[in-house]
Amino acid sequence: MNREDFEILKSNIIYFDNAATTMKPNKVVNKIIDYYTKYTANAHRGDYDNSLLVDTEYENVRNKVKKFINATSLEEIVFTKGSTESFNMIIFGFMSIYLKKGDEVLLTKSEHASNILPWITLSKKVGFTIKYIELTDNYEVTVENVKKCISPKTKVISLSHITNAIGDVRPIEKIGNLCQEKNILFVLDATQSIGHLKIDVQKYNVSFMGFSAHKMLGPTGVGVLYGKKDLLEKLIPLEYGGGMNVSFSSSGEYTLKSLPERLEAGTRNIAGVIGMGAAVDYLLEIGMDKIHEYELDLKKYLIKRLNEIEDITIYNKNTSSGILLFNLKKYFSQDVAIYLNQFKICIRAGNHCAKMLQELIKVGSTCRISLYFYNTKEEIDKLIEVLKDQDKILDNLV
Repeated sequence: MNREDFEILKSNIIYFDNAATTMKPNKVVNKIIDYYTKYTANAHRGDYDNSLLVDTEYENVRNKVKKFINATSLEEIVFTKGSTESFNMIIFGFMSIYLKKGDEVLLTKSEHASNILPWITLSKKVGFTIKYIELTDNYEVTVENVKKCISPKTKVISLSHITNAIGDVRPIEKIGNLCQEKNILFVLDATQSIGHLKIDVQKYNVSFMGFSAHKMLGPTGVGVLYGKKDLLEKLIPLEYGGGMNVSFSSSGEYTLKSLPERLEAGTRNIAGVIGMGAAVDYLLEIGMDKIHEYELDLKKYLIKRLNEIEDITIYNKNTSSGILLFNLKKYFSQDVAIYLNQFKICIRAGNHCAKMLQELIKVGSTCRISLYFYNTKEEIDKLIEVLKDQDKILDNLV
């Protein structure tokens, strides 16, 4: 689907690592080039035409993102460097003053590092407890297991919408409603879902959310922090500098700007933000439902074909996303990835930044295939053809 829009695909690369980052369509690339070649200027700094044009383009993206995730106001959209920065801002800028010793935060062992490590770090300083929601035999989250984990001390539930390793789609609307009933803050990691599913932060009762542009066809180094306005007002900036203050003096007095500017210190990744806006436009032109349906059909075909391979273990056949983990019993996952690279087939091998997951699946390293709408059944056929000749894996490593 839409393969002609991606210049890199003309090199006959077979790219199955979309959970790590996605390819960039010409529309996104050209929008970034336009900024650098036609109207480069800083944002919110100048009173000349190019600068005012940059202001307009930059803020137009904020409005696009607001509509894309159905936020209630522009003040709820903060541009960041990506999910990792967004979650560090949420956890160290807000949770550090919200959580107290003895409180509980609920996570799962299949979360990405950016939704675990900051929590662990802060817990050591504050003294709150991290509890891990039990997963099903398919490594999925259920509302019932969330309810079992909640106690009167539970203050926050922080979960991925889609996990980057198992690829399970969480029932976030029901979990969000449960959080509302129990007066629990709901933090959502939308990094893996933002380019694949419709997201409605109001419908899902999301308190805070983070995502990265590069996993939704946009450039690297830019992302979004969403927060309900009343919560963002309490978030302490982690960076101080130009663009986020009204005034400061030698007496030590200073006044910060209102949201969202007070959380966007310094010169932002302007080209990245503008490129992200083009990515939002592109996704909406295709349609999020169409993208999801295509991925599920492609994954169904992938599983069918992988079952033809001897000595293969598939770990997540039943999840409702385009992510699939497997291992060939006789070979280390990275050896498989290096072998496939000989045929310009790109997959991910390792623990996929979900290092606690090995405690559950009892395997430290797996091969990951992550699909997107520009992948095809013909590419899957090529993958199967190469894997059926797996006796040559070690030969290719010599």
